[in-house]
Amino acid sequence: MKTAVQEVKSVVEEVFQHLHTHPEISWQEVETTKYIQQLLEREGFQVETFDDSTGLVVTAGTGEHCVGLRTDIDALWQEVDGVYQANHSCGHDAHMTMAIGALFTLKKLGYPKIGRLKVLFQPAEEKGTGALSFVEKGLVDDVDYLYGVHLRPIQEIGHGYSAPAILHGSAKMIKGLIIGTDTHGARPHLGQNAIEVMARLVQAIQSIHVDPMVPHSAKMTMFQAGGESANIIPGNAVFSLDIRAQTNTVMDKLMSEVDKAIRLIADMADVEISYEVQAEIAAAQVDETAVALMAQAITETVGEQFLAAPIVTPGGEDFHYYTLKRPTVKATMLGLGCDLAPGLHHPHMTFNRDSIQTGIEILTRTVIQTFEQLEQGK
Repeated sequence: MKTAVQEVKSVVEEVFQHLHTHPEISWQEVETTKYIQQLLEREGFQVETFDDSTGLVVTAGTGEHCVGLRTDIDALWQEVDGVYQANHSCGHDAHMTMAIGALFTLKKLGYPKIGRLKVLFQPAEEKGTGALSFVEKGLVDDVDYLYGVHLRPIQEIGHGYSAPAILHGSAKMIKGLIIGTDTHGARPHLGQNAIEVMARLVQAIQSIHVDPMVPHSAKMTMFQAGGESANIIPGNAVFSLDIRAQTNTVMDKLMSEVDKAIRLIADMADVEISYEVQAEIAAAQVDETAVALMAQAITETVGEQFLAAPIVTPGGEDFHYYTLKRPTVKATMLGLGCDLAPGLHHPHMTFNRDSIQTGIEILTRTVIQTFEQLEQGK
């Protein structure tokens, strides 16, 4: 196994360097898709692309059972040294590289021997909509087990350690609008002060209490009202909320309470408050058998002493929509310790690139052992 992984190392390094230096943001991963397609087709893989979307799917082998790997392909749009640009500060360049490396390694080892391997190169994870688009295309309807991978920061796991599951939380990003009436600063009774309305709403949201045993939060992340004229009381404003919960059940309850608070404050202040959910992510729903298979692969790759417990994190990942929307899919995500600092989404994020080889070996072992288990279960 290690020999096969080592044999693809030089190619893997070239792939990472290209992907790292050619980032593309969500739903615009056109050249990334073309690059991966050409690379894999040269290696003889069957590649499927889409007229209405970026991203692609690779299928190898034949048979009843199907084991899947999923990687995200988009980059973030952020300010780097004073310039806004696409930037791979979330590790998706490494995730793509590991998926490609696993494909090449499995081919060298002659897998899949029986059954099908499906690798999803999914767009728009950062928008929270890419996984849903692949679900709607039916791309996981035939998948028995699905595995993902995500680099983890030093705040969560040490270098060299790996976790067989990442228990992401649920998240919703909301954009709202307050619609009232502007009025003269000397006649506040003739209008509604959107700033005062927002102050009430902040207090109402901070007073929400749901299950204290499950981490959750709802907070204002943006508020804009008023202009240059200090003697005008603004009746209109825009705002955003970030809402998070460690489970989908608590998210549903928390969102219900936020909605109730918005309607209550709107009625009290005699204004209209509207909002829409601009992005949302489901909390993790992992399969214990998938977790056990990945834990075994981690142990065989780096040793039992470097097997970490599943990581509980408030961050979000649209990977979990695959299991939420298609409960027949058994899934988990590898959490790879790689000395990642200062943190995910930092414009100058770095990690130990040798960890890519470790991730390739763990994913490859997981796929092989999953095929073996599926065959034994026939």
